[in-house]
Amino acid sequence: MAIAILLNVTILIIFIFILRYLSKKHVKFSNRVFAGLGLGILLGVSLQLVYGSTSDEVSNTVLWYNIIGSGYVKLLQMVAMPLVFISILSAFTKLKLGTNLGKIAGLILFILIGTTAVSAVVGIFSSTIFNLDASELVQGEAEKERGASLEERQNEVTSFPEQILSLFPANPFLDLTGARPTSTIAVVIFAAFLGYSYLRILRKDEERSKTVKKGIEAIYSLVMGIVTIVLRLTPYGILAIMARTLALSDFDAIYNLGKFIIASYVALTIVFVIHLLIIFLSGLSPITYVKKTSETLLFAFTSRSSAGTLPLNLKTQTDRLGVPEGIANFSSSFGLSIGQNGCAGVYPAMLAIMIAPTVGQNPLEPMFIATVIVIVAISSFGVAGVGGGATFAAIIVLSALNLPVALAGVLISVEPLIDMGRTAVNVSGSMVSGVTTARITGELDKDIYNNQDHSHELS
Repeated sequence: MAIAILLNVTILIIFIFILRYLSKKHVKFSNRVFAGLGLGILLGVSLQLVYGSTSDEVSNTVLWYNIIGSGYVKLLQMVAMPLVFISILSAFTKLKLGTNLGKIAGLILFILIGTTAVSAVVGIFSSTIFNLDASELVQGEAEKERGASLEERQNEVTSFPEQILSLFPANPFLDLTGARPTSTIAVVIFAAFLGYSYLRILRKDEERSKTVKKGIEAIYSLVMGIVTIVLRLTPYGILAIMARTLALSDFDAIYNLGKFIIASYVALTIVFVIHLLIIFLSGLSPITYVKKTSETLLFAFTSRSSAGTLPLNLKTQTDRLGVPEGIANFSSSFGLSIGQNGCAGVYPAMLAIMIAPTVGQNPLEPMFIATVIVIVAISSFGVAGVGGGATFAAIIVLSALNLPVALAGVLISVEPLIDMGRTAVNVSGSMVSGVTTARITGELDKDIYNNQDHSHELS
């Protein structure tokens, strides 16, 4: 077995050197990202076919692959909180948010929550069209254990006022560690307070404000330097993450739950088309949006982490889509915990519709459908932007509807596969909220948005 693991790791290293060679040849960053994806798929499928997803060889190989894949995601998460904090604070020093902060935040929240409500409608539609019914699904030992775990987590569900209260930063230094699901929003609020404090200093003592501004700009440059270094590792991270995901995939379970997977991706595709429609109605090209966000959405898809995708999200909005830093930071930060279209919109709505018949509830009853949509929209506050956030959102919705949360456990075997699409849609939703808000407020740089030379590399 040791020889097999050594061989598998050696192949990964060879693929890394191939990507490194492409970098030295100055191959475009986006092409290197897609090359990493292709090599990862090839490696993952090969491991699956040669050893099988449950073999010791694959399990032990993945431990080594995680050094590259999970390590990369951890580096992105490492820089996420400092980036959110210093970028919003920096935006205040540039006086881009001082006069219309309330309007910007309100628009972003309206778009995020509104698109989540629409996503719930799409999820209900897809579940109905595909006639999904949880009572038809077979539960094995793993599914029953997962169901029991979900029932235990049901005790973590809090009321809506408590969810709002959790957004406030009682200890900003704790939130800078990302310790809570709502830490990102808490950091945004803390940075906003410091930003207002800077504006007060600016009005009272302009000389001292210059010193504060220089300090903030120096820290901002330092953090952005770290972001640039980490983003250069993207092709290698995607290679390892994709290889791990496909190597561990249970294709038998995927086949058995194929109808739910197809229904999920149909719903997620429709939501993405709605995102493109919003871009179109804003007077912008949806095709340009797809071209310029593809790398970021691809990383979100493979990593299953909205928080890990945050640096890419920010860079894409500012450098490629022409969104001002302040708006980009608010939309991407709020999008981590509020109004996640895939995890907090489509998924819990689909579960509610497919589980309802098991307790004698007609899922097509108008009042029930309306209740699902409202609860999904309200409960989309405070969903963590990491793998597993959709599970917590589902628990909140199912609990509010008095539906058995344990039945959601039958999907454990295909959860990673579905979560990939959900995360990409989450990130797209946050970027659409940023672009649309900037367009409405007249702050979008259309020259950057329409620039087709792709000179702004994410790395």
